[in-house]
Amino acid sequence: MKERAHPSGVPWRNFYGRFRGKALNKTQEGRLGMQLEGLSPGPVDWRENPERHPLDLKKLFGGKEVWLEIGFGAGEYIVHQAKRNPDIGFLGCEPYLNGVAMLVGKIEKAALTNIAIYPGDVRHLFDVLPEQSVSRVFLLYPDPWPKKRHHRRRFVTPDHLKPLSRVMEYGSIFRIATDIKDYVRQTLEQVPQWGFETVDEPPQMLRKSWPDWVSTRYEKKALREGRTPYYLTFRRSTEATAKLV
Repeated sequence: MKERAHPSGVPWRNFYGRFRGKALNKTQEGRLGMQLEGLSPGPVDWRENPERHPLDLKKLFGGKEVWLEIGFGAGEYIVHQAKRNPDIGFLGCEPYLNGVAMLVGKIEKAALTNIAIYPGDVRHLFDVLPEQSVSRVFLLYPDPWPKKRHHRRRFVTPDHLKPLSRVMEYGSIFRIATDIKDYVRQTLEQVPQWGFETVDEPPQMLRKSWPDWVSTRYEKKALREGRTPYYLTFRRSTEATAKLV
């Protein structure tokens, strides 16, 4: 189905999450104002890049391999990985500005130089990422949208999986963590249709965290409330049952 567009030519993409929570304090506002521009991966938004020219990731990260976290929350996981992997370039995408401010603070404290941030809808970032340019993707505790009528808002839908498959290298890894059993169901139904294969078979792939895993605040909240974490790993393959073009 053809994507709807605004009269200006910009795709008309509904966004259902939050951009702001409680008011940012002066320190957070200063970080966003002074440092976020320096952490940008380049022109992503339509007003900055209406021709949708691809980002120059080789220039951005000096030719390093690129990993992407979609919806990094407070940023604890991407910082953990960036510390462990200084020879990897990390892209973090998060529309929630309070979380962006927290990540900026963590980057400053850890003096990290291998993270770039896009504070917006990941579909805009997908537009300008070069084809097969990302070798690992993390989707950790995404918004569950638990009501059945809202399941189409979840990340694991064609609107997100189609462009994701385009930007991931063949053989690259896609990791998903969630505490919602129905999200697991939809993930296992949808993701393989878009050029991904499971690395392990259930139940092994569901209950065992990854060797380099660090628990996030969302996971800790889920455990406190008695929910079970699930971990899913997919590999980008050359086959897809859904239409990629």
